[in-house]
Amino acid sequence: MVSFLIAYASWSGNTEEVAEIIEETLLSEGIDVAMHRIGLAPLPNPRQFDAMIIGSFTWDKGATPDEVKEFVADIGYKPRNVYVFGTGDTQFGGEELFCHAAVKLARFYESAIEPLKIEQSPRGTQEQKVIEWLKGVVHHWQHLHALKY
Repeated sequence: MVSFLIAYASWSGNTEEVAEIIEETLLSEGIDVAMHRIGLAPLPNPRQFDAMIIGSFTWDKGATPDEVKEFVADIGYKPRNVYVFGTGDTQFGGEELFCHAAVKLARFYESAIEPLKIEQSPRGTQEQKVIEWLKGVVHHWQHLHALKY
């Protein structure tokens, strides 16, 4: 069975809401999901999953939160098949720094899919944006998996 690890850091709850939409959508597609809130123990082993989706809010003028940096360091290697989403607020830093933590994480993990950027909460039309992005993630993963066999 296909399995995804969803690891996320949330300060206001917005990133957690996106993670929950992703979880519900993957489960409805018959994909096994494990959720991990970054900063809580125990640390999951990404090697036990087919792919990892990591989510982060952006902090202090485009910074990645310390707990996310620690999570990445604690894993100790760059897993394959990592997809990234982020939440942010364009009123703090404008478009240039909007969801900059997600952009940096996607670059670090050399993610094949552009990071999903959500303005504050995923409610309303942004919920569909999450689902559409996730369809692209699943399609990408399925394509990679098909190439192996």
